[in-house]
Amino acid sequence: MRLNPHYGTEPMLVLEVDPTAILEPTVRQRRRLAATASGFTEAEWAHPSRCEGWSNRDVIVHLDGTNFFWTQSIAAGLRGEPTRFLATFDPVTSPATSVAQSRELSPAAVCDRFVESTETLCSLLESLEPDNWTLLAEAPPGHVSISAVAHHALWDAWVHERDIMLPLGIDAVVADDEVTACLRWAAALGPTLARSRGVNGHGRLAVHATDPDTDVLIDIGDHIVVTEQAGAAELTLVGSAAELVDALSVRLPLRQAIPSEAAWMLDGLPATFDND
Repeated sequence: MRLNPHYGTEPMLVLEVDPTAILEPTVRQRRRLAATASGFTEAEWAHPSRCEGWSNRDVIVHLDGTNFFWTQSIAAGLRGEPTRFLATFDPVTSPATSVAQSRELSPAAVCDRFVESTETLCSLLESLEPDNWTLLAEAPPGHVSISAVAHHALWDAWVHERDIMLPLGIDAVVADDEVTACLRWAAALGPTLARSRGVNGHGRLAVHATDPDTDVLIDIGDHIVVTEQAGAAELTLVGSAAELVDALSVRLPLRQAIPSEAAWMLDGLPATFDND
């Protein structure tokens, strides 16, 4: 299915956090994964990831493509011309097609491309001035701040890093600023994608996480507003931050029962990847 992004000058999803704080965790994670991939053996490249049907090589091919997209999106946002590429993007078939088209590339070629595209994206992010982070650019929810674009980029790559590392029996890095940013975004993405699918629910979703201690509150109204605070909500998720990110990213089941009347707050992401 298509994403149905929300375009225009009034973002559907608003992050009320320091917009520049996402820089350090995003470039750190991206460069760490590029360095890790550069040391893979042939067996590690071919090893199955947590993504069904994808090897570690396939995941890196996908992330190389996202590096290119984020770079183009942010560059267009800086020009005041945010793109609308994702209006025709199918999150199920489009990435799979891109990976399939790269089958002839060797792992070494895949790695070289990924390292290069990673550095291009990181250098662009590091060149931003403080006021650039609030300019609009394109991400799956539509037109959002460049800071929000970086949140999506970090979340996607952080989860895929775990998709690669955990099946290899290697502990994935869980840096506090990385996982809290990913949790903030993963929790907000569900109701945002639900809204883009026509679900008009209103309410509050709260997250109270440990390791590290983190509170997120998501007000779901005409816009979806994310703040870092505790508060009363129709649904409160609890657990370790990394496990909650994995669960919200459809990698693990949640460790708590979800009331049926609040399930829509979490259904946006899995429904987006449903082939039906």
